Amino acid sequence: MSATAFAARPDSDSRATPGIALTTQLVGQAELLPPPALALLVSLHRAIEPERQQRLAARARRQARFDAGELPDFRADTRAIREADWTVAPLPAALQDRRVEITGPTDPKMVINALNSGAKVFMADFEDSTSPTWRNLLAGQRALIGAVRGDLSFDTPAKHYALRPYEEQAVLIVRPRGWHLDEKHVLIDGQPIGGGLFDAALFAFHNARALMARDRGPYFYLPKLQSMEEAALWESALAHIEAMLGLPHGQIKVTVLIETLPAVFEMDEILHALRERIVGLNCGRWDYIFSYLKTFRRHPDRVLPERGQVTMTQPFLKAYSELLIKTCHRRGAHAMGGMAAQIPIARDEAANELAMARVRADKLREVSAGHDGTWVAHPALIPVAKAIFDAHMPGPNQHQVLRGDVQVDRDALIAPSPGTVTRAGFEGNVEVCVRYLAAWLDGNGCVPIHDLMEDAATAEISRAQIWQWLHNEGQHLDDGTAIDFVLLEATLRNLPARLGNAEALPGGTRIDEAIALLDRLSRADELAEFLTLPAYALID
Repeated sequence: MSATAFAARPDSDSRATPGIALTTQLVGQAELLPPPALALLVSLHRAIEPERQQRLAARARRQARFDAGELPDFRADTRAIREADWTVAPLPAALQDRRVEITGPTDPKMVINALNSGAKVFMADFEDSTSPTWRNLLAGQRALIGAVRGDLSFDTPAKHYALRPYEEQAVLIVRPRGWHLDEKHVLIDGQPIGGGLFDAALFAFHNARALMARDRGPYFYLPKLQSMEEAALWESALAHIEAMLGLPHGQIKVTVLIETLPAVFEMDEILHALRERIVGLNCGRWDYIFSYLKTFRRHPDRVLPERGQVTMTQPFLKAYSELLIKTCHRRGAHAMGGMAAQIPIARDEAANELAMARVRADKLREVSAGHDGTWVAHPALIPVAKAIFDAHMPGPNQHQVLRGDVQVDRDALIAPSPGTVTRAGFEGNVEVCVRYLAAWLDGNGCVPIHDLMEDAATAEISRAQIWQWLHNEGQHLDDGTAIDFVLLEATLRNLPARLGNAEALPGGTRIDEAIALLDRLSRADELAEFLTLPAYALID
């Protein structure tokens, strides 16, 4: 059966496992979710869910304090962790050199191309790059099983896709969904299981033994953590999975994305909470910018300019990346750089060269600062990034770069950013939101738009900026036009004509639905925590 061969069927595969109900049944899902896997999900949910809900409630309470004027800061109660001398556990051999990593969704073609790409690591993404339809999730798990087993293939009328020999493949790391996302298709004791728990546990269930036999993972990228307590909860969850599957403690290794503003103040603490299994931290720059917007949504003095002006040279982003390097290298962990979202522009040689020059400059900045590796979104960028890191990082990493010169305080990490909002910037944000939402609702979580690879993180920046500009008084375009609901309404009304033949775009038949959702979210008195939460109700 191919990795995407799922069709609806009425019977349930979960009746033999008390406490669990699968709300949708597809042909082929029984072999992915046999009774022992369901039993693992039940046990994991019951062990972790109460604390997951407590952590989400703690997020809401902290955001309420930020909305009332409080500013994030380093914690006084964890000063001893930050000041003590300790290191994380030794890094596995397979993850010593991570100079170029490629990311993308978990469909079979992407998995094959990414593992064959020449990158050191492929991050298979169940979160920002995957629209979590039940069909997509099961197809993704099946594709990863085939990848680990070595027999994954994919055929189109024009080409046969197959994996290269194992020794030539990128190392596989899986990104499960964040703590805030439910998996509504799996109910345990009447509650949806956490999406990340489902993703991680099912991948480990099917692949842990095969990976161990090759001196590999399971390896995970953990997204959107906001505190050391959330990191400790992942530690509990992963230890529970190891115990249930009979794996050695610490066999599962993780890298944590520092992609929320609160987390940057707890990097030492997050490393410490996961010190027996963590390999590094990553500058998840796009979600980090989104988190800055969300954290300061009620702070008119910290409204960001249009997203094209919010580059890694902005002082608050430079401080964040350099502090991450200093923190990681002090603790013996990798400091991974961020995503280059550019994609090749085949139709325009001059524009393509300009895009590649931006990638080279970004990667030179990262390796010169001390990062141990970087991300790209397209295979064509791998040689571009690799050439920069090869030239400036002759060893497998640069943990010896301790960055003792970096002195970053609270104010540096939250410094306001200068800049403007142009009409093109405002209209571009609206277009990106609508087009990405339409594609996501249609089952596609990773979409090229205007020569950039857009995923949930980049769409979130655009969506949060629109809301922040509308809900903080006195915001204007650089031509003096007020940013208000009149401008939003006109932009949304004119968008279909601007898009032309919208039905030819990914998710084009859902453009009107996406416009209506963006309009509703933009007018709401409160900024929705995540775009994907209300959108999730509209799929499956």
